[in-house]
Amino acid sequence: MPEAKNTGPQPLCASDVLKERGDAVTFDILEFGRKAQAFALRFNGVAVAYVNRCAHVPAEMDWQPGQFWDHERRFIICSVHGALYDPPNGHCVMGPCRGARLHAIEIKEEGGQVHWYPSERIQPLSDDGSP
Repeated sequence: MPEAKNTGPQPLCASDVLKERGDAVTFDILEFGRKAQAFALRFNGVAVAYVNRCAHVPAEMDWQPGQFWDHERRFIICSVHGALYDPPNGHCVMGPCRGARLHAIEIKEEGGQVHWYPSERIQPLSDDGSP
């Protein structure tokens, strides 16, 4: 596993960009040293973030960039096969991966800003956007 390079907060967006059950903010990360995409959205007033990868098939889930909600905007839905994930915890509640979960990324809001936090598994890209 790659050594954690940066464990400090990474700026993501202004808090008001994450609208309640609105479009997600997507961002690039390194997961185990490989470039991947993640997303953040707001549900019931709380901002959450996950790696953009279905727990069933390793594919990005948004059906259009930043579009992760089901028709009723109650669940995060995988566009590949329709698995439904509970937004607060990323658990799959319906679909072929029921009981599995999305990989959460720690985020915090402070002073009107949202930041995400690297982990041993998840790191920021280099300043030039490369792994």
